[in-house]
Amino acid sequence: MPEILGRAFYGRPAKEVARGLLGKILVHGGCGGRIVETEAYLGSADRAAHASRGVTERTRVIFGPPGHAYVYLIYGMHECLNLVAEPDGSPGCVLIRALEPLWGTGEMRSRRPGARTVEDLCSGPGNLTRAMGITRAQNGVDVTQGNLAVKEPPRNLEIEIEVTPRIGIRHCADWPLRFLIKGNPCVSPSRPAR
Repeated sequence: MPEILGRAFYGRPAKEVARGLLGKILVHGGCGGRIVETEAYLGSADRAAHASRGVTERTRVIFGPPGHAYVYLIYGMHECLNLVAEPDGSPGCVLIRALEPLWGTGEMRSRRPGARTVEDLCSGPGNLTRAMGITRAQNGVDVTQGNLAVKEPPRNLEIEIEVTPRIGIRHCADWPLRFLIKGNPCVSPSRPAR
């Protein structure tokens, strides 16, 4: 079995973690997929980051130890998965924006019956959590152990990383903190901020 990423992997700057997660395998509930798109959120100075508002009941997990899930609801209908990065007390996280489904696609399709293709199943943060069965019930779980985890791939693939500004946000939208595997058909479509 591939090794689960340890706490030290996440205890680095969010930008490094966001790049490093590309190509790794996210697993949950009998499903798994290759991470093909991420976005880094840099904490207090990043107005697009939830942590910029300080410690609240909702954001407390971001200010804690690295390697935990931060799952929240957006637009009243989509749950988004972030992985806490940075050392304990320094808020930072990485939004997992898209996966390339690898196994459990039948289960993913049952959760996302409207997806036209396998590439659409986990394309976009809300689609990804729905297909993988990730909800706010996983908020705060330790992703260095348990059934929601990120693992090393069985073999490393050569990938080319493309860097763009983050998408779907208003503040600090021009910061080049979106990372994706160049040419992968499962990345989320670029959309303007709402």
